[in-house]
Amino acid sequence: MEQETKEQEAKVFHHPEHKVHEHTQYEQKETKANYILINRANWTLFSIFAILILFNQYQVMSLNDATGNSVFYFSGNDDLSNVDITQIQSTAQGIALLFPVGKIKTQEDAIAIMIPTGTPDYGAAMGVSFDDPVAALSLMENGYPTLKAQAKEDSVIWERYIALASEPRGVSCEYCCGIGAAGVTADGTSKCGCAHNPAVQSVTLWLMLNTDYSDAEILREVYKWKVIFFPKDMVGLALEIAGGNTEVLSELPGMVGGC
Repeated sequence: MEQETKEQEAKVFHHPEHKVHEHTQYEQKETKANYILINRANWTLFSIFAILILFNQYQVMSLNDATGNSVFYFSGNDDLSNVDITQIQSTAQGIALLFPVGKIKTQEDAIAIMIPTGTPDYGAAMGVSFDDPVAALSLMENGYPTLKAQAKEDSVIWERYIALASEPRGVSCEYCCGIGAAGVTADGTSKCGCAHNPAVQSVTLWLMLNTDYSDAEILREVYKWKVIFFPKDMVGLALEIAGGNTEVLSELPGMVGGC
């Protein structure tokens, strides 16, 4: 049958004067109609796809404008020189002072502003990356005893560390163990034996020992890691603050649990 059809088509091409049978004419019309329908369907799909791409680009640009940086990169206040960390008595207050919560209008804004990605400036030297939080957590936990011992050898650094970490500034694992916003006691003893608490203590100690970061800058870095370790709690808290709930500035969200 297929061979007959090909022979018929050959006759038509080579003999223009040959009359096509009525059923062949109908088949050609039907094929042409189907071709038009398929083309229209393809163009419709392509148009929808193009519109989605343009909409996605618009959304990305909107988020970029809202945060001041690319949508997948952390954006915060660059200048923290006027931040008085002694005013911070909770993680909520710290977020309000250290992050641009005024730019948060939606959940997407909160995610874009709060969640860091890539490698921080000190990441290569410290051996950590926001993109590999599990490895970073292990490294920080294991490095805590050594960093603590080094800090104790320098009384200025040790006193500075105690002043920051033993007060309710947010240098703690508060969301996994419920110890509150202070991670160590007045003599520098860790309040929790989980992995997260020594990790955030290590960030604090390492930056004090190896950089010229101010206390406000160090605290912001600690918060970045807390966002990585507890994204739901930290992003949710930022969103709650941005929503105008002033009560959250004086009350820490309750979360008690092991890790």
